Amino acid sequence: MKILKRTGLGLLIFVVLAAIALALWEPLSVDETAAPVGGSYEARIVRDEFGVPHIFGKTDPDVAYGVAYAHSEDDFATLQEVTAMTRGRMATLNGADSAPIDYIAALLDVRGTVTRKYADLPADVRALLDGYASGLNAYAADHPEEVKLAKLFPVNGQDIAAGFVLRSPFFFGLNNPVEALVQNKPLPREGGPRLSSATEKKSVHPLSPDKMIEEKATTPVGPDPDENGSNAFALAPKLSPEGKTRLISNSHQPLRGNVAWYELVVHSDDGWDFAGANFPGSPFPFLGHNKYLGWTNTVNRPDLVDIYKLTLNDKRDAYRFDGQWKPLEKKRVWLKIKFGPFVIPYPQIAYRSIHGPVIINDSGAYALRYAGIDQLDMLTQYYRINKATNFEEWQAAMAGQGVPATNFIYADAAGNIGLYYNAMFPDRPEGYDWRTVLPGDSSAALWQQTLPFTRVPALVNPASGYVMNANNTPYIAAGPGDELKPDNFSPLLGIEDDETNRSRRAIALLEKANADGTISDAELWAIKYDTGYEKAGYAKNWLDRIAALDLKDSAKLLKAQKLLADWDWNLDGKGAADALALMVLRPANKSHYNRGKMPDPRTILAETVDHLTQYFGQIDPPMLDVLRLRQGTVDLPIDGGNDTIRASTLWDVDEDGRLSVRHGDSFIMFMEWTKDGKVHSRSIQPFGAATTRADSPHYTDQMQLFVDKKLKSVWFDPKDLEQHKTSDKLVSSSNK
Repeated sequence: MKILKRTGLGLLIFVVLAAIALALWEPLSVDETAAPVGGSYEARIVRDEFGVPHIFGKTDPDVAYGVAYAHSEDDFATLQEVTAMTRGRMATLNGADSAPIDYIAALLDVRGTVTRKYADLPADVRALLDGYASGLNAYAADHPEEVKLAKLFPVNGQDIAAGFVLRSPFFFGLNNPVEALVQNKPLPREGGPRLSSATEKKSVHPLSPDKMIEEKATTPVGPDPDENGSNAFALAPKLSPEGKTRLISNSHQPLRGNVAWYELVVHSDDGWDFAGANFPGSPFPFLGHNKYLGWTNTVNRPDLVDIYKLTLNDKRDAYRFDGQWKPLEKKRVWLKIKFGPFVIPYPQIAYRSIHGPVIINDSGAYALRYAGIDQLDMLTQYYRINKATNFEEWQAAMAGQGVPATNFIYADAAGNIGLYYNAMFPDRPEGYDWRTVLPGDSSAALWQQTLPFTRVPALVNPASGYVMNANNTPYIAAGPGDELKPDNFSPLLGIEDDETNRSRRAIALLEKANADGTISDAELWAIKYDTGYEKAGYAKNWLDRIAALDLKDSAKLLKAQKLLADWDWNLDGKGAADALALMVLRPANKSHYNRGKMPDPRTILAETVDHLTQYFGQIDPPMLDVLRLRQGTVDLPIDGGNDTIRASTLWDVDEDGRLSVRHGDSFIMFMEWTKDGKVHSRSIQPFGAATTRADSPHYTDQMQLFVDKKLKSVWFDPKDLEQHKTSDKLVSSSNK
């Protein structure tokens, strides 16, 4: 995010450099380290043949200690970045490009939230965070040569909590209004139709007679949806020929970085047994399964951000609220930016009102209020659902409402399945159009609490026998006749009405497979790895616009147009037009997903043709020569596209013109509970367990399986693990 673009941060760095004559060495300019964690921890780290860590401990904090240590062994570089981010030192580590992250941490008052709320966390949650922090500290102490930033360690539980506060609101799109306000650009449209507009169209079921949804002309938004995506499927026992419950986790995340999945299995004598994956900086898995139940997540995007226009006084140090002037909170923030061997302090101001963080631009002062503001309860919720042993316990933990937003798709050994459109919906009063800028001068427009969990849209055990989500409206999840009714939910919730090709395709394929009343494992497998497009929605509209272009003045564009007209609507890499379709559909999907205006079709077609001609000498090269999965010296062809169920969502253009996938299908997990209640699972990662350790045998050892659409076994039962372990070590710390 270039949220400081307006300030000319890059240029000003040089001005500051000249002004202070390169005076500060990094070690002299850093903040003090956190108070170290007390206590002793001991964990056993057992790795299987793919290097996946299985962490054992007497207590849950022991296990959390081992989680941090094992993850550090595989990817300490990323863990250091996350640690620097939580401590407002990303720019000190990485330079000016990371300064906006440090500014955002100050703007959102991340540390203030932790200071105010940390003591309110349950003691066992705080103990878990301290155990994890101790594991990071121990690895840093054992491997000082790997530490990139002086005084970054030790850390404590509060540092770990800060990472959750900072990252969670960006999963439901807080970055979009922040960027727009900082850059003084038009605000994006949030989830749900505008309450004041009679022209907005509601979603229709993809299998209903009216299959077309017109593209809405909306305000464009900023970044690509780099961290959004996912598919999820849960099937009840009645759909299985063998009578088993099935759950597929297919989260789409960046393949590298601080929100890339890390696979692990945990076991403690306290009864914490779980297989799944977490993000760097988390002591517990975010998705996966225990013995009794499992869940996965997909990004949802309801309207959870409200923006208020403030009326400032002439001095711009107070704002009008309920007929009185209230002081505008003002805090100077020193961004400490690495430049060569030096660290340059660069000042910024973080403002705050009773509403929340405030951004002042050329148009005025705007305050933001968003779901989960100033709370830490997501830590408790994730930990509790990890240890739930039945549906009732899991729902009780979910009712704690800590996770601000994300769909939860659930399944268990008892045969229950469900989709929860989880969100901390603001309790908004009627009388305002909450999709527009709100008046900031009256408490009447300022919501103070969120709605209870009972108001969250949930579809449990539908008659169809399945639920799914692919980042689409929750009103399409289980097939015709079994869906939630939009009229049952207030428009004030801001529930999204978006569709994706993946949601249309998934429903169509599930309904087709279920025509005889069951869906076999082979059929479900084919659905998960499907590479097709439905001839509906934005994709159909977009290709129709390309087909309608008058291209008589360009022979090569005319040829490309003809190729697309004959395309088979499948990115399996077998068709002559697949590479062309892959690349022209990406900008359309970006605009659709971001609820923005579609680009010019001729421009996109011309850019795609030029690229393919320049690097491949033809406009119809085999797609599998173009789209690649690359890591180290391994370079493999991969299929799928940016909105296919087999997702190759985003890519980097390498020097040879090939597209190196960096986002899409990442950690995949197939889970099932058989009739006797036993759980079995299989999984795969795009690269391997040691994503950043080029000298590790697990740097690339899952790649071939991944592109071949194969899975490996998860040795969840410790007895099974004994037959497949390749290393076994004890790590401990007394922290004296």
